[in-house]
Amino acid sequence: MKTFMQTKETVERCWYVIDAEDQILGRVASKAAHILRGKHKPTYTPYVDCGDYVIIINASKVRLTGKKLTDKKYYNHSGYPGGLRERDAKTMIESYPEEMLERAIKGMLPHNSLGRAMGKKLFVYRDANHKHEAQKPVAVEID
Repeated sequence: MKTFMQTKETVERCWYVIDAEDQILGRVASKAAHILRGKHKPTYTPYVDCGDYVIIINASKVRLTGKKLTDKKYYNHSGYPGGLRERDAKTMIESYPEEMLERAIKGMLPHNSLGRAMGKKLFVYRDANHKHEAQKPVAVEID
């Protein structure tokens, strides 16, 4: 019997929705990255983008543990001298909750063209409204 190796033509994709309300940021991110990579499927192949689509709702209601709200820093650099911008997690969760979750999840994906393709299947929304009802997403519980 031959070992089955998936190709990009044989991938069947599903849609999943994760409610991040009162959930811890890292647990939401690791569950989403797991689904985006396709590791929950028995046909997982490391070099093929075999993951599913993930919708995350209520991103502004995600929790951080400990003193991360004040101590955790997010950095951006414009590329110009003196162009370093620093924001703490409290500012990020108030003003940019979608970006905060995207950064956490994309940091858990491969840092190559395969990881960028996986990242395009992620959709993060600030509140409970999203525009993907037509895809009939399945709700995922976080343990």
